[in-house]
Amino acid sequence: MDLESSKLRRGLREAGFSDQVIDAAWPSWWSDDLAADPSGQAELRFALARKLGVSPRGLIGERVEFIWNDEARFKHLSTEDAHQRAALTSFGVTIGRSLIRGTPSPTPLDGFDAHLIRNAVLANQNYVDLGGLLALCWGVGIPVIHLRVFPLDTKSMHAMVVRVEDRYAILLGRDAGYPAPVAFTLAHELGHLVLGHLRDTPALVDLKDPATAPDRDDQEVEADEFALSLLTGRPDPEIETGNRSFNAPSLANAVTKAAPRYRIEPGTLALCVAHRTGAWSRAMAALKFIYGEPKQVWREVNDIAAEQIDWEQIGSESGEYLQNVMGTRA
Repeated sequence: MDLESSKLRRGLREAGFSDQVIDAAWPSWWSDDLAADPSGQAELRFALARKLGVSPRGLIGERVEFIWNDEARFKHLSTEDAHQRAALTSFGVTIGRSLIRGTPSPTPLDGFDAHLIRNAVLANQNYVDLGGLLALCWGVGIPVIHLRVFPLDTKSMHAMVVRVEDRYAILLGRDAGYPAPVAFTLAHELGHLVLGHLRDTPALVDLKDPATAPDRDDQEVEADEFALSLLTGRPDPEIETGNRSFNAPSLANAVTKAAPRYRIEPGTLALCVAHRTGAWSRAMAALKFIYGEPKQVWREVNDIAAEQIDWEQIGSESGEYLQNVMGTRA
């Protein structure tokens, strides 16, 4: 790699970006021949700036400048510093804007609550599950993808909601082998946008799993209650096990039998038992008996997204970057 490109990569790394996201954003048209061309170097910087949400002027100078620095609202802050938070925000807002540009005009959810949305989903299926939530989101113009490339070296973003005027996009960071945990995360993020938690911010970032994070503020509690109401019909479902010594197979059997009666997806019901009893390890083990072998849930999410996105509206260069981030580019 030429000296100027190496210096540019080093500057992006020092700003907090991971090699993974720099590689995803690096344009496929770049070549060694262009390295000696000042206009080629300038176009490289403009291309990276557009994708990463930084100022082109900063890439030409000595310091990377983030466009959306300090504007997002972060939940469950831990060790992330200001540069890392800025990198997360700029990355997420840029991806969200591309997704919204490639998604048809939305159907407003004004006046909807968790119960109305639940009833709408249940009109077409037995449970509110991940597939039903994805169909709902795309149906009303809210794009949802699962990130396979992260802006930081550590996967410190559990999920993110991006707002562009009256449009929204949801970016899932959680990786799971079964759909129920991802369904709760998606329902939680949907709660943030329906409840108006993004009125004064372009993005809201959940850094930790909202289901298990100990430091929950009022908005997190509201989003949790929304998610539970959407998935189960109640903000605080009463789950009685009757047997504290249950194991994973017996739990899986019990929730599978009870699910049709309560119209709660069996995996979600198992997670509700874990929330009530603290038996997370047994509940997670029960998911294998409910669903069978683990699978790549992220791929199912992104396969749906790839079919729903209008790629022509996004453009070839931004589309290539988005496909890299989604892990769907051949």
